[in-house]
Amino acid sequence: MTALRDAGERLSREELEDLQLERLRETLRHAYENVGFYRAAFDEAGLRPEDCRTLADLSRFPFTVKSDLRDNYPFGMFAVPEEQVRRIHASSGTTGRPTVVGYTERDLDTWADVVARSIRAAGGRPGHKAHVAYGYGLFTGGLGAHYGAERLGCTVVPASGGMTARQVQLIQDFRPEIIMITPSYMLTLLDEFERQGVDPRSTSLKVGIFGAEPWTERMRGEIEERFAIDAVDIYGLSEVMGPGVAQECVETKDGLHIWEDHFYPEVVDPFTGEVLPDGEEGELVFTSLTKEAMPVIRYRTRDLTRLLPGTARVFRRMEKVTGRSDDMVILRGVNLFPTQIEEIVLRTPGVAPHFQLLLTRQGRLDALTVRAEARTGATAAEREAAALSMAAAVKEGIGLSVGVEIVDPETLERSVGKIKRIVDLREAK
Repeated sequence: MTALRDAGERLSREELEDLQLERLRETLRHAYENVGFYRAAFDEAGLRPEDCRTLADLSRFPFTVKSDLRDNYPFGMFAVPEEQVRRIHASSGTTGRPTVVGYTERDLDTWADVVARSIRAAGGRPGHKAHVAYGYGLFTGGLGAHYGAERLGCTVVPASGGMTARQVQLIQDFRPEIIMITPSYMLTLLDEFERQGVDPRSTSLKVGIFGAEPWTERMRGEIEERFAIDAVDIYGLSEVMGPGVAQECVETKDGLHIWEDHFYPEVVDPFTGEVLPDGEEGELVFTSLTKEAMPVIRYRTRDLTRLLPGTARVFRRMEKVTGRSDDMVILRGVNLFPTQIEEIVLRTPGVAPHFQLLLTRQGRLDALTVRAEARTGATAAEREAAALSMAAAVKEGIGLSVGVEIVDPETLERSVGKIKRIVDLREAK
């Protein structure tokens, strides 16, 4: 295994921290000299790039948040002339202006390298076929996975999302060893395999690399059991690079090793912004160390996790993301995340792993209804029992009284990307 690792993976912790400081100081200089937003932010804080003399000094510098990227739409955060930008990606912009990110030729090389490293850590090898079912286009998932798999030496099947029946056929015909996909869409594929009468355990798939949304250990168990594969987590976000910022190693499956030679992590208190020590849960913050076109300084991801020592690699690990601070629902004074409901759905007999949380207002009080699909063939009595069981589990485990609706199979909208777990109708009232 060691011989397969690249030079960055073979650094000692001391060598890694020396490299991080060197790259951090250069990134701060590059951002200050070439991005007006950062120059103004540093000046307002009374800081210059040379004030960063140790890694700990980074905590003195200001945060970057998503609204900063939107306020500088489209290219105000770029640190190189536009003619040096080789690719542009962007968010969907469904909640306002999209966030735009750019890549130089060297950035694209770096991105391919870290995704190749990720696929290798997940168990992929040169010569494997990789079925990429992330969406292609402005979303970073599809192309990020694609070029990383090619960089590793894999044969890529660029399936993208959608046309689920055809994807099942392609997996049977092309016999890929790797699938890169969102966990929610993998469950949709699972339904389609069973609809076609094909045993999912009979496929050629050996490794599933799942990202773009939080998922639980219980979902990992369901996917691994029903597909007979190793299911591992990949992490990334377009503002920092795309997929390939961190990766779970197949030999340990104990959290995601952050590729710290390219991305410097911090965890902060989501309310005060104070940096927390390793091991304490908070909001994940990233500073890019090697990006040219669009360096980011202390970007607040809103993802909740904690940092842990490395195991399979020298790089520190981040625990699987438990949720996002902006996905947290506060209902009658109780904090709730969709992943908590997912755990209950997955252990309830007669219920498929597809659900949504419907928020409404009843009089002056907020109300939550869990809508979950019945498994095919579930009887009316089994559905009623499942609804009662789920309501009791939410009340006992989370401390909330909620409504539960068990709907027909294939009733809830399927997603080929990030599933929309929360439907908030309170403003419509």
